[in-house]
Amino acid sequence: MSKTQVQNEESEDGPPSESFSEASRWRLRRSLALVGLMGAGKTAIGKRLSQATEAPFLDADSEIEAAARMTIPEIFARHGEPAFRDGERRVIARLVETPAPFVLATGGGAFMNPDTRKLLKERCMVLWLKADVDVLVRRLAKKSDRPLLETGDRRATLAALVEKRHPVYAEAHLTLDGGEATQEEALAQTLALLSDEGVIERREPSGRGAR
Repeated sequence: MSKTQVQNEESEDGPPSESFSEASRWRLRRSLALVGLMGAGKTAIGKRLSQATEAPFLDADSEIEAAARMTIPEIFARHGEPAFRDGERRVIARLVETPAPFVLATGGGAFMNPDTRKLLKERCMVLWLKADVDVLVRRLAKKSDRPLLETGDRRATLAALVEKRHPVYAEAHLTLDGGEATQEEALAQTLALLSDEGVIERREPSGRGAR
């Protein structure tokens, strides 16, 4: 399947309407995995997609913390990044065994692991939520729970991550560049993209046609 990119460009009719996501419920036809850098909106959009499709929402970072009984910063501080990445790989391998369909938000580095990347692409439709450095810096300005950002200049760190990770994220089945979109606009864009690609379909409202 070829990659599809959606830009957040306002038309003469204004920004995307919330009615696209609210007018009807949706059915997820295949499990969906969200990848991208920290701050790209994977958890926020993932939760909204879960609500819109009535599919379970799985958050890899939350599951890692639950399994380790530590926060991610604590895991980094006590055991280092390699130990975290190993736990991340094992947790995602377990999560994809969840009965489909589901929505899975992955950590920023998860897709960099070749085994995890292959597994996600086999078991799920993979959507890259793409965001540029300026957007990420602004969204993460007040966050203190991102270990990779706690050493040195945040913009420089994010720029380096963009250079390193974006070519790998580009292996995702689909790409959504939300730009400056609000969460509701990004949700509408995501639903439109997934609908066009046949990943979701409209769910008939219960009771329609009943007498």
